[in-house]
Amino acid sequence: MSYDIIVIGSGPGGYVAAIRAAQLGKKVAIVEKAELGGICLNWGCIPTKALLKSAQVFKYLNHAEDFGINLPSDISFEFGNVVSRSRGVADRMSKGVQFLMKKNKIEVIQGEAKILSGKKVKVTAADGSVSELSSENIIIATGARSRELPALPQDGKKVIGYRGALAMEKQPKSMIVVGSGAIGVEFAHFYNTLGTEVTIVEFLPRIVNVEDEDISKQLQLSLKKSGIKILTNSEVTGVDTSGDLVKATIKTAKGEEIIEAEVVLSAVGVVPNTENIGLEEVGIATERGKIVINDFCETSVKGYYAIGDVVKGADLAHLASAQGILCVEHIAGEKVEPIDYGNIPGCTYCSPEIASVGLTEAQAKEAGYEVKVGKFPFSANGKAVANGAADGFVKVVFDAKYGEWLGCHMIGDGVTEMIAEAVVARKLETTAHEIMKSVHAHPTMAEAIMEAVEDAYGHAIHI
Repeated sequence: MSYDIIVIGSGPGGYVAAIRAAQLGKKVAIVEKAELGGICLNWGCIPTKALLKSAQVFKYLNHAEDFGINLPSDISFEFGNVVSRSRGVADRMSKGVQFLMKKNKIEVIQGEAKILSGKKVKVTAADGSVSELSSENIIIATGARSRELPALPQDGKKVIGYRGALAMEKQPKSMIVVGSGAIGVEFAHFYNTLGTEVTIVEFLPRIVNVEDEDISKQLQLSLKKSGIKILTNSEVTGVDTSGDLVKATIKTAKGEEIIEAEVVLSAVGVVPNTENIGLEEVGIATERGKIVINDFCETSVKGYYAIGDVVKGADLAHLASAQGILCVEHIAGEKVEPIDYGNIPGCTYCSPEIASVGLTEAQAKEAGYEVKVGKFPFSANGKAVANGAADGFVKVVFDAKYGEWLGCHMIGDGVTEMIAEAVVARKLETTAHEIMKSVHAHPTMAEAIMEAVEDAYGHAIHI
């Protein structure tokens, strides 16, 4: 069986690459060992958002009186139904990918793939049967999995990863979340909102450490206000799962303490799925477990490409999709520009949400820029106050010399829908003057972007 392009992995990098290749007239096969859509659609981005929506609705109902609405005081939920809805959403999206494969005449081959020299792929099906495929171009999009720490081995019951957190049979009364990146704080928010007693343990000095420091401080205040206990500069050095409760030994700045909980969620990041897929045999270069690629996602061996979580950079679904399109268009001979990795937005869907793009204030200063910084609080934004979502702010960072928009950082209700303005503006090399003179609709939360820019240049009206 011979193809123009074989894609290994059907996550948001792989299936998008396959579709774009088919649109360009290529004969395409995609190899997937599990569900179409990969981790993102089935066990990551999509089902977590479904859980978070249920938590948001529950939170709204419990605060209905704040909006002048009287509801019974005994509002409850069925945890199993919440999880079931989430799984249903994931299943629907996976079936959507199945439809797109058929629509674009992409051959889907179920099985575990291993690349071979000579641009070949060996596929081992679930029944043990083996087939060999050949192609002029092979795209590796095998994604990543939950990272396991030596001191925190996952047993799938009392110590779990993100997959376990998505499909628990019953809601735990208490939970320790190890790690405060996007996965950690999203699950901490979800379970805390439904009534689980949650403790976050973070090794670094602050939570969501990749974000601007002001964002981290605001989120920590918000999470603590909601009842979540947060231990920074702390490390889980061991767990005892022999009893009814897990006993986690935690090394803190003040000394060692033991915390008990029904379950421990390990949310310390992911590791790329690059083992046992034939990289060494083919001679493809790797660095710290990730595949080395050039500006067009080609590996060190001609004809073999890699995208998504298996290559260097942020582990983000939208970045994987962009890489998939880029490398396929490059293969097809299209004129393409390398991806600007400095303009990839990041979003975290806890409450309040976080969205950011570009340099933080500290990074801009470290890079030698003289900066102008502006902030606008949602407490001064009419739409945010009317929505009952006045927590948070928009922060912008500009180069004082030339007016380049270096970074935009937001925390608040719905900011993940707002960040696109900053991404597009930065792509178009828009200046602060152009943002200030672009009339923003009123009342909208997006006005806060314009007002933050105005604040950076001393033109703020509403603060």
